[in-house]
Amino acid sequence: MVTKDSYFCPVKKYALIVAGGKGERMGAELPKQFLPIAGKPVLMYTIDAFRPHCDELIVVLPETRLEFWGQLCVKHDFKTQHKMAIGGSTRFRSVYNGLKLVEEKSLVAIHDGMRPLVTQDIIERCYKLAWEDEGAIAAVALKDSIRDGRGNVDRTLFKLVQTPQTFQSRLIKDAYEFYYRIDENGAFFTDDASVFEGAGNNVTMVEGSYRNIKITTPEDLLIAEAILHN
Repeated sequence: MVTKDSYFCPVKKYALIVAGGKGERMGAELPKQFLPIAGKPVLMYTIDAFRPHCDELIVVLPETRLEFWGQLCVKHDFKTQHKMAIGGSTRFRSVYNGLKLVEEKSLVAIHDGMRPLVTQDIIERCYKLAWEDEGAIAAVALKDSIRDGRGNVDRTLFKLVQTPQTFQSRLIKDAYEFYYRIDENGAFFTDDASVFEGAGNNVTMVEGSYRNIKITTPEDLLIAEAILHN
């Protein structure tokens, strides 16, 4: 499925939504991906953001929460079709598990389940540039001053990395497989672009959005709800 203004892409497009974490920083009984915004679980907003742009959706969840997620889908009459993958002990392992369901000759957008406010334009531009240039990631410029142990640092040299991080699937699958053989939990990687570049591939940055926040604390949940109501 593509929007009417989409570029031509001859390969299948996947979205891999990673929601395998426990959300301990949220301080709630439920994992944060299930907490409601305006009456609907965060994860449902995230999944629906990708629905117009991809051919297949894959959601990575903790194994102990699969049944609960199914109950939520029934409760909220959530009918967006998606496949399930089992989350691992680290984000790296969760993505690795999800990539097993992705075909070799395709594009895959890997996205944090707790970024429900990603825009349609960012999603589409990431797919487009990944098709043209191997991989594309959303990022924004820093607003605040930054320092290291010696003083001020030129903030224009840095970017805040977001998701989606979108890749030609054969390249990202090969990259994950390579590092999985070294450390199956990939504990030293913080995002997918690091795995991708570490295997010698190229990444292009796409202008992200300051609204594309990752919900990690109760304050973030309030901000996300305010943005949705704006």
